[in-house]
Amino acid sequence: MIRLVTFDALHTLIMPRKPIYVQYSALTSLQAERPSYRAGATSWWSEVISRTALGAGADPHSVKIHLGTIAPCLIKRFSSGEGYTLFDDTLETLRRLGAIGVRTGVITNSDARMASVLKDLGISGYLSPILISEEERVEKPSISIFLAACVRGGANPTETLHVGDDLREDYLGADNAGFHALLLRRAGWDGEREQKGPEVDLRSRPLKSVSVVKDLHSVYAWVEKRNTTYEE
Repeated sequence: MIRLVTFDALHTLIMPRKPIYVQYSALTSLQAERPSYRAGATSWWSEVISRTALGAGADPHSVKIHLGTIAPCLIKRFSSGEGYTLFDDTLETLRRLGAIGVRTGVITNSDARMASVLKDLGISGYLSPILISEEERVEKPSISIFLAACVRGGANPTETLHVGDDLREDYLGADNAGFHALLLRRAGWDGEREQKGPEVDLRSRPLKSVSVVKDLHSVYAWVEKRNTTYEE
């Protein structure tokens, strides 16, 4: 029986208010070099902003001069509802899961700003536990961050479902921790960060058993069906 459902945050529960195509090239490259929590959020995001500007052809000298002004403004924007919004199915799904006695939480590879974003968007009250990689000092797909969520959420791994849009970090990370897992594949630009390249082709033989859902309504249906079957 599922007692706890944990969600990834960005592109699962929330999305940027506008597409941020350009930022992802700098963000992804920096994430590959080092997690955001190692240098601190401000330093890390300042470098993302700098790389983004330089990658778009900005004058290096101007970027260096103005970064101290630009970075705090952008960091502030993306620390609240100014920069993000909920998916249409997020709040309803959290409420419906709570109504059938299923606890919900978040496991996110993000910095501490994510807590204020979730609060500002009005959903932090539905989420417990909330595990943020900067605070935990570890990132998905590490098994330890998933198991920590179980401890704080009062459920065993076999009683826990994790939902996210990243195959390696969310689906495989959760599966390796003994969780049930669903890979979210949203359509449109709001799902643009999904890893859909050949290296994670869901049709390939090693991944043929991946369980995929297209929205959070499907997550609720999956949990309800499983728990109803268990009770019978």
